[in-house]
Amino acid sequence: MFKSDSRIPLYYQLMDTLIEKIISGEFKEDDQLPSERELCDSYQVSRTTVRQTMQELEKEGYIYKLHGKGTYVSPRTHRQSLLKFYSFSEEMKKAGKQPTTQVVSFEKIHCDKKIAKVMYLDIEDELYKIIRVRLADDDPMLYETSYIPVKYFPNLTREELEQTPMYEIFRSKYNVNISSASESFKAVSANKVEADMLNIIEGSPCLMLERVAYDQSAVIEYTISSARGDKFTYTVELK
Repeated sequence: MFKSDSRIPLYYQLMDTLIEKIISGEFKEDDQLPSERELCDSYQVSRTTVRQTMQELEKEGYIYKLHGKGTYVSPRTHRQSLLKFYSFSEEMKKAGKQPTTQVVSFEKIHCDKKIAKVMYLDIEDELYKIIRVRLADDDPMLYETSYIPVKYFPNLTREELEQTPMYEIFRSKYNVNISSASESFKAVSANKVEADMLNIIEGSPCLMLERVAYDQSAVIEYTISSARGDKFTYTVELK
């Protein structure tokens, strides 16, 4: 099936074939791949070639292995551009996934020094502290803690946030639109709480995102998110 006299190594030819099947959807997310023996028989290559192919596919994130069970197709990561403001719910819908939200905690607190500095508020100003898990097709993607000034959004309820995206509530109920936002991110390891909420192993790679969102000059949201490293790829275009 493959050209043994080609300048392209056999393992690379097999890689291209398997990647094409993954991208086309013939092999779907979390599907188990054929065994080494089956791949050898199907493509008339040696076990050494198959093993080298699997090593490279795993290194590039196309597959993952479960000890004693086999090799599986990795879930696709969501590519998120940082060049423009984005909404998790809207981005997931564009990707053909169904976004949902689990509100883990909803309470009113008083602003401390750190948050007051970030949000240009006074100490003791009232805030909603909202902890949520954001899901796509019931798969947990983000663990978020948001701080929202009560004075801009009086009577905001937990029930609303469970049923409607937060930014949509801002627009429809309070006539507040986000005009701009700043966001920073860094690589971190998931702590126990984040791991439990995101259904990953403690210590797994995550991206910590800090977002400050504005309505003109007023800060209306400060959110700290932990995004699963196996689910997101963030991109920046350089010109």
